Amino acid sequence: MAHVERTMDQQGGAYALFQTAIMLEGRVRSRTEELTSLMKSLEGSNAALQAAKDEAETANRSKTRFLAAASHDLLQPLNAARLSLSALADLAPGPEAQTVARQVERGLQTIEDLIKALIDISKLDAGVVLPVIKPVRLADLVAHLETSFRPFAERKGLRLVTRTHDLVVATDLVLLQRILQNLVSNAVRYTEAGGILIGVRRRGGLCRIDVVDTGCGIPEEERALVFEEFFRGTGEGEDAGGPGLGLGLSIVQRTASALGHPVRLHSRVGRGTRMSLELPLADLAPDAQAHPAPVATTLTGARVLVIENDASTAEALERLLRGWDAEVESHRGLGGVVDSLRHGMRRPDVMIIDYHLSDGACGLDVVDHLRRERDWFTPVIVTTADYGLEVGRRVVEAKAELMHKPVKPAQLRALLAYLLA
Repeated sequence: MAHVERTMDQQGGAYALFQTAIMLEGRVRSRTEELTSLMKSLEGSNAALQAAKDEAETANRSKTRFLAAASHDLLQPLNAARLSLSALADLAPGPEAQTVARQVERGLQTIEDLIKALIDISKLDAGVVLPVIKPVRLADLVAHLETSFRPFAERKGLRLVTRTHDLVVATDLVLLQRILQNLVSNAVRYTEAGGILIGVRRRGGLCRIDVVDTGCGIPEEERALVFEEFFRGTGEGEDAGGPGLGLGLSIVQRTASALGHPVRLHSRVGRGTRMSLELPLADLAPDAQAHPAPVATTLTGARVLVIENDASTAEALERLLRGWDAEVESHRGLGGVVDSLRHGMRRPDVMIIDYHLSDGACGLDVVDHLRRERDWFTPVIVTTADYGLEVGRRVVEAKAELMHKPVKPAQLRALLAYLLA
């Protein structure tokens, strides 16, 4: 009897184990099917995400190309308008006319700033801005910022103070200057009483640059929004350039990210704001660079050759130069220059040449022709609304001066005076 009971227990145990094995096999099969389904779903999601990423990158590249192409067409008439306005202001002696001219100039400047800011953001988003990291002496940069912004601060009754040390950092000078210009401009715009401090200090192996103001401050709920495009705070003020566009801090964040320089914000409502930027210290000293100051001289009688395919811009530039008592000869391209040479064109004292001419021609072709055929190594100013790196590289290789459109008459006159000195 005991043997029978033991036999039944063993059989029962074996049967129970068999049932458990079948149940486990079913669970494994079910889980395997679930995992297989999940993997297929993930593969589909990854493919969809990759397709969306590729589509977004394509759209971003298209946006960049569009803005680069559109900027030339937008800045071209703006350039002609500013040149014509400058000439008109010289002809209109009355105070009322001068006031209207200044108002129009401010409007044109706002349009120009907006176009350039959108182009900058597009380039930064597309990753086409490649920093050139070199040693930069901060004392020189801060001194330049102080000189540039002191008149705006004093006009509002603000103090502009700098606290610097003789530190050299590794950064891109042009991009860092753009960051600090935006930060100081914002500080002046949002401060109605007190002042602005630009401070430089060492922090271990790093350098920290602070731009501190005693302005209205930024509410906590707005601090995550101030770096977004077209966001303007509730305490909006104005400086010499009028109301802000809401793009400055967006450009700051993108540029600082491209440089690898963290930006930090600290603010108290009613007390002010501190924007901080951290940079690595450089091991080597910056190369000594001489910056000769333009020499003031008369333009009377100076022979200026203008190559500009846009009729309205050419007409405005001719009128402006003749208003400065210069002799002007203007052509639309190389063909007109070659024809004029046959008729005894005299060697110009300076040339102002548009980079992009009609039918895909380049203004530097005129320079090459005159240097090759006539051995005329005349000073050259190349104007363009194209902010591409390739254009800048070619202009430098041609040993010419580059001026981006819209051309500011005062800058053009100072550069002409320097080249003719």
